[in-house]
Amino acid sequence: MKIHEYQAKELLKAFGVPTPRGGLAHSPEEAKQCASQLGTSKVVLKAQIHAGGRGKAGGVQLAKTPTEAAAIAETLLGRPLVTAQTGPKGSWVRKLWVEEGLDIEREFYVGLVLDRACGRLCFMASAEGGMEIEEIAATSPEKILRRHVDMAAGFQPYIGRSLAFQLGLSGGAAQSFGKLCHALLRAYVEYDASTLEINPLVLLKSGELMALDCKMELDDNALFRQPKLLALEDEHESEPRELSAKAAGLAYISLHGDIGCMVNGAGLAMATMDAIGLAGGKPANFLDVGGGADQGKVSTAFKLILEDTQVRAVLVNIFGGIMRCDVIAEGIIAAAKEVGLKLPLVVRLQGTNVEKGKALLEASGLSILPADSLPSAAQAAVLAAQKGGSHGILA
Repeated sequence: MKIHEYQAKELLKAFGVPTPRGGLAHSPEEAKQCASQLGTSKVVLKAQIHAGGRGKAGGVQLAKTPTEAAAIAETLLGRPLVTAQTGPKGSWVRKLWVEEGLDIEREFYVGLVLDRACGRLCFMASAEGGMEIEEIAATSPEKILRRHVDMAAGFQPYIGRSLAFQLGLSGGAAQSFGKLCHALLRAYVEYDASTLEINPLVLLKSGELMALDCKMELDDNALFRQPKLLALEDEHESEPRELSAKAAGLAYISLHGDIGCMVNGAGLAMATMDAIGLAGGKPANFLDVGGGADQGKVSTAFKLILEDTQVRAVLVNIFGGIMRCDVIAEGIIAAAKEVGLKLPLVVRLQGTNVEKGKALLEASGLSILPADSLPSAAQAAVLAAQKGGSHGILA
């Protein structure tokens, strides 16, 4: 679960991480009031959306007066902001964080993630923080410093010190950086985070370190023990189909391709998406219906896929392990008829009772393209989408 910048900063403050003063605004009038209350010579208005790249897209702007803050808020609120991470439709700006302007000496990046390769949490830091950190990571990975944490031993001060010295910090700033790293680790564990980044972390001309921005993502599987954090979810920032899928017990993530995918099992779903890519296509979604999929779930899955107007073909890839292929086939047939599917439908079945399942599909009277292997299924779906399937549901 993603949360907004201002929410993440509030959570970090509880662990002693220094953050700038600011206020939330939902209108130009509130932005003007926040700027007046801060009483600084300049304020920064930041669009609150669940996507990075806001600065380059004009979602972070400087104002020198409360009146100017109101004028900038007028241009940002109630409009979509298109960044490198939002897709072409952008994300609707409903609120702004109005923050005090600071006199910045240097910018850094510091983050904490789980390194699955070694099963340990890993600090990442760079002396080149700011808007270009993704490009730096891609083109100059040696500039990203890494330090792993052995949770059996806990946080060791040398981790923060070594990173601070390599970043060019010394004296009080180095000590503050070490304390900040320890605070980030505590917050990461306490809040069951999956990602925690401060970009930029700034060194002020006064010598103080400050978290100028923060990105925090929480582990969905741990939210049952984080009831207070659940209240931070902003459903406006979620894809409507993803909310519908969540309510139906389906794992669905909307993407930007034209081939709808319905698969049972997260690993198989990712392999299916990779196969589509290798065949020259782009998946429209990640959709895992689970091992116990029934007709109801399959029908709901079809409807979710068809709500995406970019979809030009549908690929169903099912491995019948716990579920028998003939039962899955019956669900596919019933669901396709229920929703009036008229897009090209490619179905690959493997596993228990696979021959019975294939026979049911063949006798259904539906225009189904069968496939025996994942590569052939992906190629058939890509070809069908390229031919321009007519989108939608039969009247």
